Amino acid sequence: MRIILANPRGFCAGVRMAIDVVDRVLDLFPDETVYVYHEIVHNRHVVGRFRDRGVVFVESVEDPPPGSILVFSAHGIPPGVRERAVERGLQPIDATCPLVTKVHSEAIRYSRQGYQILLIGHRNHQEVIGTSGEAPDATQVVESPDDIATLTIHDPDKIVYLTQTTLSIDDADVIIKALKAAYPTIKAPPSEDICYATTNRQHAVRQLAPEADLVLVVGSTNSSNSVRLTEIAENVGTPAQLIDDAEGLRPEWFARGVDAVLVTAGASAPEDLVAGVCRAIVEQHNATIETRDVFDEDVEFALPGNLRRVMKDRGIKDADRRIRVHKPVVTESLYGTVPLTIERQ
Repeated sequence: MRIILANPRGFCAGVRMAIDVVDRVLDLFPDETVYVYHEIVHNRHVVGRFRDRGVVFVESVEDPPPGSILVFSAHGIPPGVRERAVERGLQPIDATCPLVTKVHSEAIRYSRQGYQILLIGHRNHQEVIGTSGEAPDATQVVESPDDIATLTIHDPDKIVYLTQTTLSIDDADVIIKALKAAYPTIKAPPSEDICYATTNRQHAVRQLAPEADLVLVVGSTNSSNSVRLTEIAENVGTPAQLIDDAEGLRPEWFARGVDAVLVTAGASAPEDLVAGVCRAIVEQHNATIETRDVFDEDVEFALPGNLRRVMKDRGIKDADRRIRVHKPVVTESLYGTVPLTIERQ
């Protein structure tokens, strides 16, 4: 059996930055309870590991005691949440992904220009809730082409569409085409809203899945971009399964006829979970691993400004260091002693 290990996979720069924020806050304030508003990223293991270190995840800014440190998750928040946190005397640190912040800024700008905003995304996803909160009176959420008939449009020449950053490119394109058919003069955002990491991981799966008999996506069920990867695989005709870790593997998936397995991971899944899945398949099926490079990513983000100021006040020299994600490397230390066939394309 062959394991085709997709690259890019796993952590994007925004997720890495958000996780690094919580790591640094824990180091800076070792004697204080650190609170995080919602899950910092949508991965069960990442959240569990922080809980083990004493982080408390809350669903309301009313929960932390006044004066507490409150980190906002990578998915973004409505402005009212930030305002209420300040009113309660909390110490907010914003770990919102800069690419999500970009969509927030677009919503603010277009609403000020008098546009109605059609936000393509999942209505109950935290990112969509946050973006909608920037211009609630001007924003309508579009989850599918069926929603178009129920929209209230005041002026067809003053509407713009924006998108959730973690959508399936295929699904978004279907909705965008339907919106353009219904409203030919609808305005597009100045640049693509679906983030580079989502796009790259989806393109990698779309390209590599036809070579495999099974696709395994490492990620949690509440991770939108992880779920989308399974959908992309199935759209090109390859069965796919979403698993949190190696314990999610099922023997029946590897029945006769499965000779090649594509392994990838959502943008919030740690590499050690991917390694565990690959190691289990190697041990159980005597598999070899081939790595396939579809895209090289070179994106970096800065830490939040208020966190950088605290670090500088404490004499920490790398406060201005930018967070970037390097290409995952298959190594024996992570994957165990397994037969590796390195294939670069």
